[in-house]
Amino acid sequence: MIIAKDVHKRYLTDHGPGRWVLQGVNFTIPPKLNVGLIGANGAGKSTLLQIVAGVDHPNKGSVERQCKVSWPMGFGGGLQGSLTGRQNSKFVCRIHGHEDDIPDRLAFIQDFAEIGDAFDHPIKSYSSGMKARLQFAMSLAFDFDVYISDEVTSVGDAAFRNKAAAAFKNLADKAGLIMVAHGEATLKQFCSAGIWIHDGKAHWFDQIDDALKAYKDTLKK
Repeated sequence: MIIAKDVHKRYLTDHGPGRWVLQGVNFTIPPKLNVGLIGANGAGKSTLLQIVAGVDHPNKGSVERQCKVSWPMGFGGGLQGSLTGRQNSKFVCRIHGHEDDIPDRLAFIQDFAEIGDAFDHPIKSYSSGMKARLQFAMSLAFDFDVYISDEVTSVGDAAFRNKAAAAFKNLADKAGLIMVAHGEATLKQFCSAGIWIHDGKAHWFDQIDDALKAYKDTLKK
């Protein structure tokens, strides 16, 4: 279960504190539920995703994680640019206490990411898509209660997108998913519930279709 309590977030700018991206966000996500984050560009979807994952922190309020949450798949941070993909993956294996089966996990990550020889090149030489593929593969190499995806289904060619979709489906029975995706079809495919972010607030919907309708209704005004 993930509980957000009165979450506020804004960033410093050259002119001082910026606008509130998130303002008084509250929700509870039950176990093994797939939730789509919906909102206009700049609404705060990726910001909220990073706060839920613990990559970023709110200025006020808190997020309680009563489960193991993955880092955001598709998020460009968290990788050491001077190290190779293999070295980054090995480091993460050690952090998660998998010293005994590092070779097997590295083999899985390399195979799933499909970045070829780049696996042994420095991360700083990667494109954003290659980083996203690597992080996606690294996330799947470990067992989490909730997986977090930021536009991963739009990364790569059709074959890789289908591979990512199949991986998400395989997670359905054992873990939850929190997803940001611009494609309505993608959200409907993977998510049952939705959180619509609008004017800094988060609105919970038990049905993803209702969340999408609320978002589209504001576009007509």
